[in-house]
Amino acid sequence: MDKASMGGTALMTGVVVLVCYQATGGDLMSLWSSKGFYMVILGTVAAVMMSMPFDRIKMVPGYIRKFLFNKTRPAMETIAMMSKLSEKARRDGILSLESDVASIPDAFVAAGLKMAVDGIDPDTIESTMRMEIMAMQDRHKSGKKFFDIIKTYGPGLGLIATLIGQIGMFKNLGGDIATMGYMLAVAVVATMYGTVLANCIAGPMGDKLAYRSGEEILAREMALQAILSIQAGENPRVTLDKMSAFIPASTREKAKAA
Repeated sequence: MDKASMGGTALMTGVVVLVCYQATGGDLMSLWSSKGFYMVILGTVAAVMMSMPFDRIKMVPGYIRKFLFNKTRPAMETIAMMSKLSEKARRDGILSLESDVASIPDAFVAAGLKMAVDGIDPDTIESTMRMEIMAMQDRHKSGKKFFDIIKTYGPGLGLIATLIGQIGMFKNLGGDIATMGYMLAVAVVATMYGTVLANCIAGPMGDKLAYRSGEEILAREMALQAILSIQAGENPRVTLDKMSAFIPASTREKAKAA
């Protein structure tokens, strides 16, 4: 479980609830608007269905899990694992790694290493693994796109509901001031729904998925370079240097020492 995602979600929820409670004097039901709910929430669902194919919409639970749980292997763990494999291949030959393939927890690394052990041409290994990286990147873009759609259309639909509510308010000009005040409040609540949906939920979640995607792509590029280096029979120090190029300079010495 990602502590930052959980902590940020809890803090954001607490802040929104606290501000709403203070602004309404404890009467949170005054923030409820069925018209705003229909237009913003159901309208956003409709916008997502109109914008994305159904097979990608079915992956929404996976997008949320990706936000809450970080399954990307830390770079230091990948470097340590690949360095050990490089040293073993240098000492005993690349065929000695065949017994290690099944125990590698990363399916991407295991597949690439298996191709290297089988003697597949390096260009073929690189092109195959890069295609897999591209396919993964495309799947990740769908997750980011889902939250971007919500962030884009949520506030706009809230504004539409507000404008509709104002039309009803203008029709009652000259009538009971309390009724007009209630109708204005209902209209403004719809805009609040859209803004909260975009800035407190969809925006941060989409940005976290984009960050996760960048991390995973970088990790796979690093593993790919290590596999190609191992297959080429390069010195383990060279393999380590190639992987270290993907991490910040401040942590490279720590990685090499480990």
